[in-house]
Amino acid sequence: MPQERLAPEQSVTVKLPAVLVDLFPGSERVVCVEATTVGEMIDALDRRWPGMADRIRDSRPAVRKHINIFVEGARSSLSTPLRAGSTVFVITAISGG
Repeated sequence: MPQERLAPEQSVTVKLPAVLVDLFPGSERVVCVEATTVGEMIDALDRRWPGMADRIRDSRPAVRKHINIFVEGARSSLSTPLRAGSTVFVITAISGG
């Protein structure tokens, strides 16, 4: 059975942090993927760079505590819907003391 493909108009732009990109040779800081939710976006990233989903999402599943995802400036969860043309920022949390 062929996998259903999203229309090209469902493309979103994802901006990834350097610390994450450095873990996946050949990955890029800015990438366009087809997705209708943040969870689908993470799955799309994982298809391109296997293992990336595990760095962004935990086993609950939920976005990992040290990762923040913003869609159009609002903090988001895996179920957050994405509009065609949205920009998604994946940001690593900064900690220290």
